[in-house]
Amino acid sequence: MRREVPLVLTAMVGITMIIAHFIPPFNILKDLFEDWFFIIAAFAIYLGISNLILVNGDKIYKKQKGWPFGLVVILGFLVMTVIGLFFSGGTSFQDPGTPFYYLYMNVYYPLSATMFALLAFFVASASYRAFRARNVEATMLLLAAFILMVGRVPIGYWFSDWLGDALGKLADWIMDFPQTAGQRAIMIGIALGVVSSALRVILGLERTYTSGE
Repeated sequence: MRREVPLVLTAMVGITMIIAHFIPPFNILKDLFEDWFFIIAAFAIYLGISNLILVNGDKIYKKQKGWPFGLVVILGFLVMTVIGLFFSGGTSFQDPGTPFYYLYMNVYYPLSATMFALLAFFVASASYRAFRARNVEATMLLLAAFILMVGRVPIGYWFSDWLGDALGKLADWIMDFPQTAGQRAIMIGIALGVVSSALRVILGLERTYTSGE
């Protein structure tokens, strides 16, 4: 029963959601299941918080490698939670002028920008390895990247107005046609993967969530 009940509930909810998409009277059950989903998701937030504190607390207690970062994570979480819950001044904690909003805009937001700025170096390193003209495909990728980078920045017009305008139009053509076609192919592949995974779960072929793995 420990495994059969989750399988039956998953199949029942999954099939109901599929039927409700095509048969309007089943929308009542669809709305009910969506409400249950939000309730379960709310409890999942508390499980995530507990796991965050337990994992980082254990790392700090055992003085494992990188434990100061775990301490920063816990302290940052506690500070933002306490300020958001108890120092909102009777308004929403997200409103401008609240302490939470001040910390978010002046601490969290700059740290996020710094993290993404550091990612630029990793992207540059990966691009250097990916854009080396080892074969025809890599050469085409290198040329497309060069055209896009030069055609989308003012440096293209610094060489000459004619060159910048030509590269700009070519960059727009690459983004409108080859890039869009490749992106749609990727999205179709992702959609097919999602559908196949969902069907495996609904039909009970995928049971990893019942074994705790």
